Amino acid sequence: MKRITKPRCVLVYALAPDTLTAAEANRQFNAFVADTNLPLALFHDHFIGQPGGVAIFFLENTTDQDRLLAHPELANWHVETRPLIFSRSPAAFDEQIDFTLRTYRNSDWEALQREQRPVYGDPRHEAETAQEEG
Repeated sequence: MKRITKPRCVLVYALAPDTLTAAEANRQFNAFVADTNLPLALFHDHFIGQPGGVAIFFLENTTDQDRLLAHPELANWHVETRPLIFSRSPAAFDEQIDFTLRTYRNSDWEALQREQRPVYGDPRHEAETAQEEG
């Protein structure tokens, strides 16, 4: 990852090694996100198909960047990190979601947050298997 010097959010894209089961990959990725020695995690989710996940972290300084890149939990994973341009803080990340929905989809972020959509399948089971359920 390019060296950053200003606070900003960073996207982490991680694919588990083929030797890991989806359940073990899920456990390792959750441990990575939950590690309080790392910068603040704002968001994470897991992948259908190949086990792995995506996370957004807020990095305040170069020390945060060093800690994120040196983390051993995902040592054998394929990991890519990308600093984000407009999301320079947790609040700015939230504002970017609102801006994108409003500007490009004519949608209201606050209204979407209040929606009660049905849940199909078992998301925990999907995370453990990396397979979509009915």
